[in-house]
Amino acid sequence: MTDRYAVIGNPVAHSKSPLIHAEFARQTGHDISYGGLLAPLDGFRAAVLGFRDAGGSGLNVTLPFKHEAWRLADRRSERSERARAANTLTFDADGIAGDNTDGVGLVRDIEGNLGFGLSGKRLLVLGAGGAAWGIGLPLLAQGVARLTIANRTVSRAEELRRHLGEFANIVGCGFEDLAGTQFDLVINATSAGLSDEAPAIPKAVFAPGALAYEMVYGRATPFMAFARACGARVADGLGMLVEQAAESFFIWRGVRPETAPVIAKLRSET
Repeated sequence: MTDRYAVIGNPVAHSKSPLIHAEFARQTGHDISYGGLLAPLDGFRAAVLGFRDAGGSGLNVTLPFKHEAWRLADRRSERSERARAANTLTFDADGIAGDNTDGVGLVRDIEGNLGFGLSGKRLLVLGAGGAAWGIGLPLLAQGVARLTIANRTVSRAEELRRHLGEFANIVGCGFEDLAGTQFDLVINATSAGLSDEAPAIPKAVFAPGALAYEMVYGRATPFMAFARACGARVADGLGMLVEQAAESFFIWRGVRPETAPVIAKLRSET
């Protein structure tokens, strides 16, 4: 009997997750179906339970429901607890399990696919919303020298810094406080790229040889253009998308698919 999975969100029609998981299923020989599930903004819980009760095995969760998915889960992984968000739900006899694969997906893309080692590096994360909460702990776990979280509203950057408080090498600040500092890796975790804007950061934040990572994928954003003009190496979030999906597939199926051919296939189609 075919196991059923889906990505749930609002909107969801744009999601590449069904294509990615179809490739994973072909690659591993697993008999699954994977579709898209549009949930009403005020009807996430009902949509999840309806999918489960109709025989669904698991869901990936995209915007704007990741925090609601975390609340809905009966049990949560440590990385989901740290992110206060879940992007992977698994249904079993014990209820609903929540996990968050965003951070590990980002780390695997940066270190594995892009060949950029994080240990000892100076990192700047732009933004302190849900995307930043999902990646903070996995980045710190790689032994970075310092993690700076910069946000337009400083209090939100400070809140995330306190949440990761057992790590001493974290700074929370506003964009205007970045003057005179340089970083080896700058990650845009704001939603500015979706509205064709860029965070207001100084040109000098990019150290020589720096990597600028845009978590948005599928478009050339102003942040990417700005970073390239400053001499930084630039990458978008497509690799992270595939890597976090592979971790979800592993959680559900116990098999870790190869990501490189899937990333290459998606790149060739954009």
